[in-house]
Amino acid sequence: MTLNKSIKKVFLVLLVALFFNCNDDSEYEEVTYSDKDELLESQLINLSGNLDYFIFPESTDYSNIPSDPKNLITEAKVNLGKFLFYETGIGLNPKEESNKGTYSCATCHHSGAGFQSGIQQGIGEGGIGFGVHGESRIANLAFVDSIDVQPIKSPTVLNSAYQKLMLWNGQFGATGDNVGTEANWTEDTPKAVNLLGYEGVETQAIAGLSVHRMMVDKAFCDDNEYNALFDEAFPDIDEDERYSLETAGLAIAAYERTLLATDTNFQNWLKGDVSAMTDSEKEGALLFFGKAKCYECHTGPALNSEAFYGLGMKDLEGENVHGVIDDTTKKGRGGFTNDANDNYKFKVPQLYNLADVEFFGHGGTFLTVRDVIVYKNNAERENDDVPTRTLSDKFVPLGLTDDEIDLLTEFILKSLYDNNLQRYDPVSLPTGLCFPNADTVSREDMNCN
Repeated sequence: MTLNKSIKKVFLVLLVALFFNCNDDSEYEEVTYSDKDELLESQLINLSGNLDYFIFPESTDYSNIPSDPKNLITEAKVNLGKFLFYETGIGLNPKEESNKGTYSCATCHHSGAGFQSGIQQGIGEGGIGFGVHGESRIANLAFVDSIDVQPIKSPTVLNSAYQKLMLWNGQFGATGDNVGTEANWTEDTPKAVNLLGYEGVETQAIAGLSVHRMMVDKAFCDDNEYNALFDEAFPDIDEDERYSLETAGLAIAAYERTLLATDTNFQNWLKGDVSAMTDSEKEGALLFFGKAKCYECHTGPALNSEAFYGLGMKDLEGENVHGVIDDTTKKGRGGFTNDANDNYKFKVPQLYNLADVEFFGHGGTFLTVRDVIVYKNNAERENDDVPTRTLSDKFVPLGLTDDEIDLLTEFILKSLYDNNLQRYDPVSLPTGLCFPNADTVSREDMNCN
């Protein structure tokens, strides 16, 4: 930090303190730029060149949010996408007629669970219940043959603007590292949506609507007052093609790109508030960007990357897991690329709002963030089915002490936590239906009629 910048920060703190001293007799604690702040800032600048590299734009700053050139973000698209993302009314293609209109995209990606599912294995159609943040959703065994479950833990859509490819194996997206994988964009499978040429967020949103048994067409829009929203969002698309799964997916993707954890202790510290993080949080950050070498895989505003690594973690398993986890899913990136060198490698996830999550790893086999850190610190694979040769060369013992693990855990859970993701939720839907689920048990849980 330059001297002038340091003086400005101290002056600002003193000015605020003087204001409160003149207007309030209450005590205050003066917080100034410290050695820890200086060291952390130096570390970050050495890694990235400047602090701005790690700062999210505001969620309404559409021109600075990474977007797909084929689907530029507009307010009209975001408004439409927000409704469609939560709209249980588009659950129109279930296997069981009684499940119609009971689930949405947000069933497995809602704000209360950091835009993850709240349970180990996401359940769309055939699930019942919600609880407080999705933790009570279970499979309705009366529909065991029609339950829509994920074969891998549902990844978050939070901060997804910072991903070119989506899913743990990166199969969705026609750009970036998927250039050259066209032979694997198999016709009549969700991967064929890559042929439309969109980036991962858009491709996943479009493919997901069909995969999870949803439907959007002009008849639905006519019946539920969505016409005007589509007209405003896609005025340049011919009316014969305007009300479709593709445009619905593009609107949902535009909305998802605005889901940014902008109000966290770390983000606010980056923007100049030295009091935003405690000393212990700063010590955890110093470890994250220093000794623990987390930054080697987790970087940028979302603290993620486009890389795939083998860490020997287990796949979905346990009494609450439904269905068979196939070998293709188990192979991760290799299951998509058909390249043996990619086997058992999974994409690096983002790290914000993990305090809302109860299961970690692509198989949800870790129950706390601390468990994951301990696992990486010890660097001993837990999945015997994963060959040692496929493990990343970064998967080595870190030599962290218990106290250092605690500090690192605190930084991830506390400093990277935005406590108001609910600001991204709609107040109500055009259909007037309950959301994110509308089955009888969920409606009772949410007190929604």
